[in-house]
Amino acid sequence: MTINSERPLTVEDYYGVLINGEQVILDEATVKRVGESHRFLLDFAKDKIIYGVNTGFGPMAQYRISNEDREKLQYNLIRSHASGTGEPLPELYVKAAMISRLKSLSLGYSGVHPYTIELLAQLINKNIIPYIPQHGGVGASGDLVQLSHLALVLIGEGEVYCKGEKRFAKDVFKELSIKPLEIKLREGLGLINGTSVMSGIGIVNLIYAKRLANWSVMASSMINEIVESFDDHFSTALNATKKHKGQQKVASAMQKILSDSGLVKKRQDHLYNGKHIEKVFKQKIQEYYSLRCVPQVLGPICDTIANAEKVLTDEVNSANDNPVIDFENGQVYHGGNFHGDYVSLEMDKLKIAVTKLSMLAERQLNFLMNNKLNEILKPFVNLGTPGLNLGLQGTQFTATSTVAENQTLSNPMYVHSIPNNNDNQDIVSMGTNAALLSRKVIENSYEVLAIEFMAIVYAVEYLGCESRLSGYSRRVFNAIKSLIRVTGEDVVKYTDIEKIRDYIHNNTLDILN
Repeated sequence: MTINSERPLTVEDYYGVLINGEQVILDEATVKRVGESHRFLLDFAKDKIIYGVNTGFGPMAQYRISNEDREKLQYNLIRSHASGTGEPLPELYVKAAMISRLKSLSLGYSGVHPYTIELLAQLINKNIIPYIPQHGGVGASGDLVQLSHLALVLIGEGEVYCKGEKRFAKDVFKELSIKPLEIKLREGLGLINGTSVMSGIGIVNLIYAKRLANWSVMASSMINEIVESFDDHFSTALNATKKHKGQQKVASAMQKILSDSGLVKKRQDHLYNGKHIEKVFKQKIQEYYSLRCVPQVLGPICDTIANAEKVLTDEVNSANDNPVIDFENGQVYHGGNFHGDYVSLEMDKLKIAVTKLSMLAERQLNFLMNNKLNEILKPFVNLGTPGLNLGLQGTQFTATSTVAENQTLSNPMYVHSIPNNNDNQDIVSMGTNAALLSRKVIENSYEVLAIEFMAIVYAVEYLGCESRLSGYSRRVFNAIKSLIRVTGEDVVKYTDIEKIRDYIHNNTLDILN
């Protein structure tokens, strides 16, 4: 993947580096542009007052810093703000944050020395990942605390993960002949002032939310097969009468999955043929909402993911620190591009959407578990002797409690501003917290879907309808069945749930594309 100041990064670019292990390449023109911005700021700052260059930070910006202390100021900033706590942010998310910071700095609006982006690219390519704790960011001057842990590594301090081990950065740098960054002017502020951590987490969230949505459509389609539902609720004719793109996309995906199914039925063949004279119909005229309204439930979720992708893509391709150095027009502008409200709001919307996805999965699971609802399976999809054997009863408790946690986590962070920094930051975004909570909701939802897929496999096995499944469904059925023990005996289930979760988490379906 080439970092070019002119070409925007996409989620697919992140995927290439994060998932496929592609290398980051710095475009020569981009390095030159960053150098020009740096040289301009060096000259421009000689006889002017510029925030964070020759002033203190935040509410201490009223204090002038002497020329001889300018570099020390930047080191002090990095060291003092490397104060995060809590569990470490997983390496994948840190790497995404590094890509985001690299892209923002490469635009040439930060005035940092070119070696800053060269070193960042080097660490990404060598998979040297800074240790960054999860707690600390309020998302107002961006991710000050978390990015300080990143900056700490760049100056040769702090800790990193290298080949699965947590080590001191200075030791890894020495071993690999990596030269630490030397502060020249405002590299400290340029590195820590921005939205790159919340954006990086957000991009990874999008990758896994999109994958999750595909699996949810797959599970919904398979359940419609299991109950031999009618096909008109996901038809083009019906869904085209409503104008939402997400709904139409989900309906189209279900058509793709079920095109060769031997189980779904056409209404005209069964109810529009004039052969029914009974007063009470044995077959259902319409399915329960969790089966029949899949396009209408998952559609807005898909639209929410798509909108979040647009906003996050705009964010990572933006200058998001302060001040902004416009060397082409010879100006330095002070403002608030570091504020994370765009990311915060989208992450809150994303976690609400994914929570609804998990709620749909839980209701579909309940339909399979409750024989009084489905009328075709034993209680709890039992393959053994009801009473003596308990089927999947225990797994439903796990799914229900996990969805309940999602519902609680879905309360928005966006409206939880708490003033801090001596009231300099009097309204903040809490964007990093929003992104982290969204991540938790997404991970929880994979667990719920894993249990749902287990129930689907058990149901297909009980009904003996594998040969009548669509080609898509049969492949998924066989893949998941091969991972677990499908038996009427009561065996430990948590390891099987973990295997299914890992499978759907690590494998992509492209049915919504």
